[in-house]
Amino acid sequence: MEEIIQYFAEVCINRFIEAHNKFFKEPDSFAELEKETVCIVDDLGKEFIRVTLEEINRCFRASDWRKEKWHIEKTNKKQLITSLGTVCFNKTLFASKTDEGKKLMCYLLDKAVGFEEHQRMSEGAMERLYEEAVQTSYRKGGEAVSPEDKVTKQAVKDLLHKTKFPPNYQIPEQKKAVNELYIDADEDHYSLQFQNRKGDIERDDRGHKKNGAITKLIYVYEGIEPEAPRSKRNRLINAHYFCRGDGDNKALWDEVYAYIEAHYEIDKIKQIYLNADGGTWIKAGQRRIHGINYVLDEFHLSKTLLKITGHMLDSQQDARERLCKIIRSGTREDFRQEIEILKGYAEKEKTKERIQKTAEYILNNWTAAKKRLWKKDGVVACSAEGHVYHALSSRMSTLAMGWSRHGASQMARLREYYLNGGNMLELARYQKAEIPKAAGAEELALSAHDMLKSITGWRTKTEHEIAKYTDVMTHTLSLQNKKKVTMNIHKYL
Repeated sequence: MEEIIQYFAEVCINRFIEAHNKFFKEPDSFAELEKETVCIVDDLGKEFIRVTLEEINRCFRASDWRKEKWHIEKTNKKQLITSLGTVCFNKTLFASKTDEGKKLMCYLLDKAVGFEEHQRMSEGAMERLYEEAVQTSYRKGGEAVSPEDKVTKQAVKDLLHKTKFPPNYQIPEQKKAVNELYIDADEDHYSLQFQNRKGDIERDDRGHKKNGAITKLIYVYEGIEPEAPRSKRNRLINAHYFCRGDGDNKALWDEVYAYIEAHYEIDKIKQIYLNADGGTWIKAGQRRIHGINYVLDEFHLSKTLLKITGHMLDSQQDARERLCKIIRSGTREDFRQEIEILKGYAEKEKTKERIQKTAEYILNNWTAAKKRLWKKDGVVACSAEGHVYHALSSRMSTLAMGWSRHGASQMARLREYYLNGGNMLELARYQKAEIPKAAGAEELALSAHDMLKSITGWRTKTEHEIAKYTDVMTHTLSLQNKKKVTMNIHKYL
């Protein structure tokens, strides 16, 4: 600790004084004063981290109990990217022998702090990277890590590709009882850079690339309510998101059902509504969840009716109203007859083909379209189109972006984690593999009494002077002793 205090006194104070004097000479340069202050504080923080890590490392070097099982092999320089910048510190490699005579190598500092082998980035830096990359781009995610060190976009991509995600939800202590539950589903379309390897994208007869793929969005919620008492904007109640690549559809819907079963009393749910556009992968999910009530998305219904009546000019509104009335209370045959009448007003054959093809969409989703127009109690508006943009498109397909299938799937999972309120620091910690204890490392655990006795072996000259007084003050512990006891309690040594 004396080292950091000395650094502050000799370096930081002088820099603060220089910045102070410069500002008084140029009082209109407040921005420069602000930047210099941030820089000084960041440098102090990096120095504090370095000193703290090296102090723990010295604890291991001085420990008599360590010497019984481990000997010092060498000391290396280590660079760690943190949210303050790159911290350079020394750490010692220790060597040991097992009963079988096999030599083991171990950085005991890594064991204590929880660093993985060859770890280059701290959890705090990874947190910043995830927070930016999930919203903007790989490049900006790398730039956001620290003020001075820019992680390359390739490194950010590599990190995302190997990111592991925790379970999508936690099991609650008590299930909820609701009358209605809602599931909205839709997909986002993005462009692939390649199918399996670079250069394998084919083109169709018109020269367009066959590189389209989808990411799937499903969210479960309990209904809608105003954002504020007098607000015209609504929000979803307790929405939970599932964002996945074009992988196993069965597994995705099984996970949705498992979430519903874990959070709600199934027997008390009167209706489960599925609001969607009738896509094949969505209808497959309808069969995975018993008793689901499929309702056609009003956006796609309106869009389809506009396509059918687009050639009617001034009579478009009347034509759409007739079609809606037929869908609401008529039959499929009535709808087909009305389509034939509308086709009679079309002048071009292509227009007639478009009307017929578009009408088939409604016929294939006839019951779901009726339920949308009936507007019975319990049926709510579908916000899937807006949510697709908010959840996926804004990050993955609005700009001209190309993805690999794995990269798109990983970004969809990261968006899912973000939308569900996931903590990016916890995600960074989740990446840490279980570090197996080296043989003999567990024997380095010291009792608090033995730790206190071993302190005198590595005290500095200043600490020896302080110890003349602190050692006899039995009613309290010195700072060094507190740190040692804390390390012992957490079984770091």
